[in-house]
Amino acid sequence: MARASKEASAALRFLPKLVVPEGRMAGRRLKLASYQKDFVRGAFSKGTAVGLLSVGRGSAKTAISAGIALGHLMGEIAPQPKREIIFAARNRDQAKIAFGFLVGFIEGLPEEDQEQFTIRRGSKLEVETAENGGGLARVIAADGKSILGGAPTLAILDERAAWEREKGDNLENAILSGLGKRDGRALIISTSAPDDANTFSRWLDEPPPGTYVQEHRPEPGLPPDDLESLLIANPGAREGIGSTPEWLVAQARRAIARGGSALSSFRNLNRNERVASDDRSVLVTVDEWLAAEVSPDDLPEREGPVILGVDLGGSRSMSAAALFWPETGRLECVGAFPTKPGLADRGAADGVSSRYVEMNERGELVTMGETTVPVDRFLADVAERLDGQTPAAIVGDRFRHAEFIEALRGAALDRVPCVWRGMGWKDGSEDVERFRRALFEQRVQTVPSLLLRSAFADAITLVDPAGNHKLAKSRSTGRIDPAAATVIAVAQGIRMTSAPKNKGGRFAWG
Repeated sequence: MARASKEASAALRFLPKLVVPEGRMAGRRLKLASYQKDFVRGAFSKGTAVGLLSVGRGSAKTAISAGIALGHLMGEIAPQPKREIIFAARNRDQAKIAFGFLVGFIEGLPEEDQEQFTIRRGSKLEVETAENGGGLARVIAADGKSILGGAPTLAILDERAAWEREKGDNLENAILSGLGKRDGRALIISTSAPDDANTFSRWLDEPPPGTYVQEHRPEPGLPPDDLESLLIANPGAREGIGSTPEWLVAQARRAIARGGSALSSFRNLNRNERVASDDRSVLVTVDEWLAAEVSPDDLPEREGPVILGVDLGGSRSMSAAALFWPETGRLECVGAFPTKPGLADRGAADGVSSRYVEMNERGELVTMGETTVPVDRFLADVAERLDGQTPAAIVGDRFRHAEFIEALRGAALDRVPCVWRGMGWKDGSEDVERFRRALFEQRVQTVPSLLLRSAFADAITLVDPAGNHKLAKSRSTGRIDPAAATVIAVAQGIRMTSAPKNKGGRFAWG
């Protein structure tokens, strides 16, 4: 990283003078971890107006911000007359946490330094000083009207991902417009938001000029108890800050055992992943899916009828087809993208780096068409992979009925029986449950597939009050089309093999 600016150097000199007010390190001098030093250098670099930090829960992001706020209040960092520091959060109780750290740091100062501060804990939470030109630190909640007219020199937006959308955006806009009056700086800190559409996620993914971004988020799809990725999300764990590595692994395994919202919440808060924790559940865990992968030599034969499950993508999105032989459990899957944009650019936009290029090299992902995948050509390509075998049934989305029929006619598959399934609660819940049961009973086997691993890593289920599940994706840029095609193909295959067999012979009444 480039040489620290004057303000960053001042912050790095000031923070180690503070005494930790609480926790297992209480009473000791504040010792900055390497990731905290990186954030200070980046957020206070020349030309930076907004510093963004996304890290797992308990990584002292609020504490370090409160220490920086005290340095501003005392005039040790970016000195100027009548300094104004704002602690902003979704509600007053959340903002009080940062305010508590500020007061705790003050109480750890020498008595002669403590005397300069006036602390107000009534209807207003404020700390004021008259030294070095004076300064005021105050707490506000997410109501934009409460900040209009202010001119802060430093603003700390705590747990930004948890703010209500409309009120939060109003407060943020009011704060940022006020910072411009005095060349102020904003520190926006939070664990990951539940999805890419959240304002905090958009800050991280599309930072405007003058923004420093530091995000500690592991690659998606890894096991929750994977230690190395846990330490990516919790970089202070090895340096005595926040949760210990042993505790994180133990909590991960507890969350895996409980599943559902407990696991989703752990991924969001402790692994810093963009996973909602309220009404969502994982479709299957990574380990559950990996149990279905076998070596090519152990893959069952193509015996008996084959079911073709198809998930048609919209414009510029992926289409996928899954082939399932229910008698042997063999599963094959292929996806298709249009040629524009290229796979490398598409992977960068979707946040998966070179994964699409790797899928293409492995033969799991093909490109065809320009800006949309020609469905008839794609289905014809899938049919060719069957080497002359005709599907016993083709399963597709009822909502895309007309488009599907046209594509089947163009691929010369219009004589194959079609099974139409809805993607809502009714059909979706049954298909999800049949797929899970087949997977857990080891009735599904496939060769290692990066396409399917990636899709199931992004696949979750939405849960209604009655406990029904329907398939959804955890990230707005996630591609779960191969998982959707697999779910409906396997579910239909299980229905066919479970149906009562006609034993022949009927009575005729004369």
